[in-house]
Amino acid sequence: MNGARIAGLSRAGAEVDVEVVAETGSTNADLLARAPTLARPLLLAALHQNAGRGRAGRSWLSEAGASLTFSLAWRFDGGVAALTGLPLAVGVAVADALGALDVPVQLKWPNDIERDGAKLAGTLIETVAVPGATWAVIGVGINLLLPEHIEQRISRPVANAAWLAQMDRDVLMAALLDSLCDSLRLFERAGFGAFRVRWNARHAYQGKPVAIIDGGAVLHQGVAAGVDDNGRLLLEVGGETIAIVAGDVSLRGAEH
Repeated sequence: MNGARIAGLSRAGAEVDVEVVAETGSTNADLLARAPTLARPLLLAALHQNAGRGRAGRSWLSEAGASLTFSLAWRFDGGVAALTGLPLAVGVAVADALGALDVPVQLKWPNDIERDGAKLAGTLIETVAVPGATWAVIGVGINLLLPEHIEQRISRPVANAAWLAQMDRDVLMAALLDSLCDSLRLFERAGFGAFRVRWNARHAYQGKPVAIIDGGAVLHQGVAAGVDDNGRLLLEVGGETIAIVAGDVSLRGAEH
């Protein structure tokens, strides 16, 4: 990948700096350290991450050339409370970009992107407060190919997208950057409410029985009924609808 070429291919290239490194521990960690000194948004893509991170301290396993891993630092006015629902909006942006590239996907609350019921991509958003604003560092990892030794180390079904692996990586990265920037601007203006219908349209578990898990323990069981304007999962339990806040909880299909 080439940062200058990605910027030239992207509609957002005039307002977002783009850097590509051969290898790093974590693009999110790198941008978290740099965010307070940034003058404008920065996309950092790595050909390989050797210490990638996921939600709740999990590792993101990858191999050079087998995945697309990148982070985007974006400045929002105000405090972190204004970012409610941002992880789900980012999921919509990535899903829209992949769908436009003939890779249909679904969304799993709160931050996974699935293909045929298996995880294809994930996102991780971390924040840094600066005077009067918050930098959100938006990390995305997409499985392009899935080497067998990596698949064997992952404890859940995972998917890949061999079609995307054949694409020009700069073209792919530019398409994802454009979709993310368009969505982040919309989120700044209207919050997650502007994304709710689109998220629910891609909801992998809509109308299905699910369990909400925290630390291996089942907190709730019910039928998934989409998300509300704040990105909370709506769960039908015993004739009532309750709203689940993400935190570190996760969702599983009840059959698992």
